[in-house]
Amino acid sequence: MTHLRQIMLEELRRRNYAESTIDAYIHTVEHFSRHFHRSPDQLGPEYIRQYQAALFTRWKLAPNTVTQRLAALRFFYVQVLK
Repeated sequence: MTHLRQIMLEELRRRNYAESTIDAYIHTVEHFSRHFHRSPDQLGPEYIRQYQAALFTRWKLAPNTVTQRLAALRFFYVQVLK
């Protein structure tokens, strides 16, 4: 994950994201990866759906927080992994 983390940091900074957003996005991708015990580049759409459900049911997060978490994953898959 270290190499992917570095690429994600570079992409976020290149796009001038706020430090708080960068921290939140990095945390989300790392949490997603730890939740499934796999590198995030090995996880696909079905895992994202399962993670979204867990955010609501297991961790009881608010809808806006879940939206932010999904935005972080979208950024990772679209901008980092392309």
